Amino acid sequence: MIVEIRHYTLKPGRREEFIAFFERANRAALRDAGMLVFGPLRDLENADKVHWMRAFPTLEDRERIKDGFYNGPVWNTQIEHLVMPLIDHYEADLTETTDGFEGFSGQPGL
Repeated sequence: MIVEIRHYTLKPGRREEFIAFFERANRAALRDAGMLVFGPLRDLENADKVHWMRAFPTLEDRERIKDGFYNGPVWNTQIEHLVMPLIDHYEADLTETTDGFEGFSGQPGL
């Protein structure tokens, strides 16, 4: 399983607005596109940071699902123009699970 660990530094004072939007609209849109999503998570050391993860079965699935989402109407008409102004900077760590990984559901590989 491929897991992106995403780190967002938000514009000062915008974290709760970002979290509310993520929970209201973005998480469902990402899941509808075929991604497993965990988060958002509040950073305990920086009030302007949020972390979240998204997972894909393979690297090939990641590319296909991401392309479909970011080139599709939901991102382009309902999400991008609302969420991007809240974000100052973001980074993503691309990782792969080990054979013994117990995933998001507590079951191997999920």
